Amino acid sequence: MLQSVINDIGDASPGIESRNGVCGGEPCITRTRIPVWLLEQARRLDVSEADIQKIYPTLRAEDLAHAWAYVRSHRSEIETQIIENESA
Repeated sequence: MLQSVINDIGDASPGIESRNGVCGGEPCITRTRIPVWLLEQARRLDVSEADIQKIYPTLRAEDLAHAWAYVRSHRSEIETQIIENESA
């Protein structure tokens, strides 16, 4: 049982949460409905962090750091979400 708890903690992404019924279960910034894939897509389109924070004034620099860390560790998941949402 302890190993299961350790595995769950190891898989945790600070500042990022996925909840059923919120943004289709996609990973979002905690306490918001802003999906990580959306922030990554903005970054790929050369939107600066300062401009992202102007667009989403509730975001903190810490939130963006959490998003970028999540993208680094879940690159294929985020890529898939970007592609799926572009074609929607």
